[in-house]
Amino acid sequence: MKSILSPLLIVCLLASASLAEETSFDRIRVPDKKGKAVRAVLTLSDQHHAVEIQPAKGDAVSIPFGDIDKFVYEYTKKHHVSESTIATAPLGIGTIAMIRKSRAHWLRIDYHDQEVPKLYILRMDKRNYLRILEAVKKHTGKDAEVLGNADKRGR
Repeated sequence: MKSILSPLLIVCLLASASLAEETSFDRIRVPDKKGKAVRAVLTLSDQHHAVEIQPAKGDAVSIPFGDIDKFVYEYTKKHHVSESTIATAPLGIGTIAMIRKSRAHWLRIDYHDQEVPKLYILRMDKRNYLRILEAVKKHTGKDAEVLGNADKRGR
């Protein structure tokens, strides 16, 4: 009986380990220590039970699923207005730049670390923000709260 249970137990453990899935997205941006946006890879890992963020420059961040309070999605549009566009507006160049709008898809992760509330914000690419929101639901079981008018978001 013992000789049958050992291989059966090993097969069950290997099968459950192979069911653990990781979903990664590489078209995201996160702030570095100076606040400048840098490329990063977002991984939702069932094996580690965590959201893992690996910036191109800087330290990796791992947020356990159990520590996450909520996810918040926001879509923003804003005009490109800066000192340089205002200065070049009389020439016409700044006017064209100010007419353009930048669109951004943001994901905020509200979590706690030893009872201290924290948040982590990342910018998602327009090509994969919907897949990221679906993966968040799939891996963590939590829907992202939508801020603003979700019907107006760019696709």
